[in-house]
Amino acid sequence: MKKVLLVRYAEIHLKGLNRPYFERMLVDRMRDALQPIPARIEREQGRVFVYDVPEQQLAEAARRLCTVFGIHSVSPALCVEKDWEAIRQAAISELADVADKPSTFKCFAKRSDKRFTMTSEQICRELGHALLEAYPNLSVDVHHPKIKVTVEVRQSSAFIFSKELRGVGGMPVGTNGKAMLLISGGIDSPVAGYMIAKRGVSLAAVHFYSYPYTSERARDKVVELAKIVSRFAGEMDLYLVSFTEIQLAIYDQCPSSETTVLMRRLMMKIAERIANNCGAQALITGEAIGQVASQTMDSLACTDDAVTIPVFRPLIGFDKEEIVEKAQQIGTFETSIQPYEDCCTVFVPQHPVTRPKVDQLRASEALVDFEPMIQKAIDEAECMKISQFIFD
Repeated sequence: MKKVLLVRYAEIHLKGLNRPYFERMLVDRMRDALQPIPARIEREQGRVFVYDVPEQQLAEAARRLCTVFGIHSVSPALCVEKDWEAIRQAAISELADVADKPSTFKCFAKRSDKRFTMTSEQICRELGHALLEAYPNLSVDVHHPKIKVTVEVRQSSAFIFSKELRGVGGMPVGTNGKAMLLISGGIDSPVAGYMIAKRGVSLAAVHFYSYPYTSERARDKVVELAKIVSRFAGEMDLYLVSFTEIQLAIYDQCPSSETTVLMRRLMMKIAERIANNCGAQALITGEAIGQVASQTMDSLACTDDAVTIPVFRPLIGFDKEEIVEKAQQIGTFETSIQPYEDCCTVFVPQHPVTRPKVDQLRASEALVDFEPMIQKAIDEAECMKISQFIFD
């Protein structure tokens, strides 16, 4: 009898003839997440099994796997030979820690190896009888059991478990291209990056700062946010770009009401060039319609006009409360609300334009020769490697 982790994947089972590719990518992401915990990972008929994890590290390994996109759930399981007595003893052992108090249970069985002598119905009936004999505090409830004891009889072995830890679902990172996240340090952009990564997209990120108008603490906050997102999305490059010179030029020489939208246009231009240089095929922002003046339909159209690659806005229809809830769920909220300003909060116009026109924005942008400043910002950008799957 040995302890293993039984992993169920999410949408991969729908992929038909391409499924082996997605399974291999999932296994690669699992290996990344488990480092440096020793483990042996094997695939078998719709499941992935993790063997040889030291017992004292099983709980940590399961927790990490639950953050891997593509995983639906994880069950700590007992692996035994396909022998009825071994299965019975394993099930009794599985409930040893929870059966000392009155509770209810139900048995489930899946028999993918049809050569096994007992049917699924027989396994459930005999196992229920054995558990009732072993634990008088237990009773059967077929409708709403508190404990679900499951036996899976597979080609290699039999697996017994009673717990199912929920994973994050989605698709394995790296199966659907790469995109560049514009990360500000606020609540929205880390959530946007998480949601696109969940669809199998690997991430790079770019942050714009305005020293001396923003502090080192604001920069540190963004680095911390990128690390939290990397727990789910894996390793990413974070580009730190000085935006002070461009921001001052916009403030001094362009219409004040258009300052915010012009800033967004210039950020998008820089992000697109960095994306092209690092192989990213799209940009990601945390914008939601109507949340602030720069996120009206007209403003978003003017922003999109600045670039030629797609712009993904996964939060576009979210309320702020929904975004906050997701940020709390993934662990970025407490860092995002730290009171360190980013460059988007300095030089904010008193009366920002809410219905800008593309032609007018282009004309205002043409008042300044931004090209040398754009190239300088890109050339002097600092690139940090955010290590993948950093855990506390």
